[in-house]
Amino acid sequence: MSTLKRFFQDTFIYGLATVLPRLMNFLLVRLHTDTLENASYSDNTTFYIYAAFFNVLLTYGMETSFFRFFNKEKSKENQVFSTALISLTITTLLFFAMVWYFNESLAEFVNLKLSYFNFLVGVLALDTLVVVPFAYLRASGRPIKFSVIKLSNIFTYVLLNIFFLWAMPKYNIQLLTAFSDDPVQYVFIANLAASAMTFLLLSPYFFRAKLQFDFSILKSLLSYGWPIMIAGMAYIINENFDKWLLPQILGKDINGAYSACYKIAVFMTIFIQGFRLGAEPFFFSHAKEKNAKTTYAMVMKYFVILGSLMLVFVTVYLDFFKEMLVADSSYWIAIEIVPVVLLANLFLGIYFNLSIWYKLTDKTRFGMYLSLVGAVVTITFNYILIPEIGFMASAWTTLIAYGTMVITSYALSRKYYKVPYQLGSIGMYIILSALFAFTSFYIFDSHILIGTLLLFLFLGIIFIKEKKEIIKLVQAS
Repeated sequence: MSTLKRFFQDTFIYGLATVLPRLMNFLLVRLHTDTLENASYSDNTTFYIYAAFFNVLLTYGMETSFFRFFNKEKSKENQVFSTALISLTITTLLFFAMVWYFNESLAEFVNLKLSYFNFLVGVLALDTLVVVPFAYLRASGRPIKFSVIKLSNIFTYVLLNIFFLWAMPKYNIQLLTAFSDDPVQYVFIANLAASAMTFLLLSPYFFRAKLQFDFSILKSLLSYGWPIMIAGMAYIINENFDKWLLPQILGKDINGAYSACYKIAVFMTIFIQGFRLGAEPFFFSHAKEKNAKTTYAMVMKYFVILGSLMLVFVTVYLDFFKEMLVADSSYWIAIEIVPVVLLANLFLGIYFNLSIWYKLTDKTRFGMYLSLVGAVVTITFNYILIPEIGFMASAWTTLIAYGTMVITSYALSRKYYKVPYQLGSIGMYIILSALFAFTSFYIFDSHILIGTLLLFLFLGIIFIKEKKEIIKLVQAS
């Protein structure tokens, strides 16, 4: 249990660096939807879709490759760090120079205003340069420093958003007035400033290590990482293709409402991200432990329990969360997507947990294949169903895509890295949580009393079934 305890401790710290920024972003959802028109909120969403896609392209799987070989090649830690850092720095600078030279034609190609595109390129370059320093902090077991820098970034971003979008109009502050006719640009300026500050905080790592570029290590990093890059690009498609396609079929106003309501499902995203930050280094560092597979199975079960509980809780009190996060009722036309998106994200978290089988066996190409399967499902179903049933098609498509990836990944894992997952318990918690959440929202129209009773019923089932293991875990601490 001590190993499991350490995992949860690290996950808590990394999760804190994720939870607090997401909580701060709650303020921004409210601020953005109060300040920006639906169409402008759609533009803001599109900006970050491209940011996510190019971020994956520019890092080309180097972060996960770094974890793999930093732990695997203990005697060559400095060479792995230095090689990864030099590689990403060179490719990022080349990207920045080339894209900036052709910025007008490229901005037109991706259908972004030139000013939006220029901000995008700056943010991408700065964020890519700090990938390896951040990965080093995680791999070397320094979660507190990692968290402090991450939190500094989000505090800068949030405070600048509040200043630009709330304080400046309220107190008639005349600053950067050239952007006042298009306030969404203030969001991008805040992002650029936060990224620049993060780069400055991590810049010492560019000079601290002895530069040792090793082509054999680079070859290993690239060989391991390129399927992860393809998988990452497919993941971005799975997560964002709907928000890219909806404005073209249903218009920017609908996409703005859909994107804002999608944000309410951020509770599950917070949980998944915190889990990933703690889990990936943990899984690699404990791969050689005798009881590693048993530990992985236990982590999966508790992940599903907590994720299922979150699904029920957020859905039961969805009326409260929508009032808190998206006060403008013009955005509520898409609120019915939230329970489905929450369940879809739970499946995504399960998929991330399962992915350890192909990462530990160096079969990362399977991650690429699985993500591509999800991307094909996402693209096909969105194109077919959106014209027929509207934006709900995108929510259901997300669930179908991630469900397909989970089932396929589990089937493959039985052949290459068999973990004794407790399928009975996992399946029961998923089915019950979905049943309770959907019953509360779609059948009883978010009736607070009925929803609360269902929530406490689910808690009671968890307690009865897991009482013995919970007591053992507490006693071990």
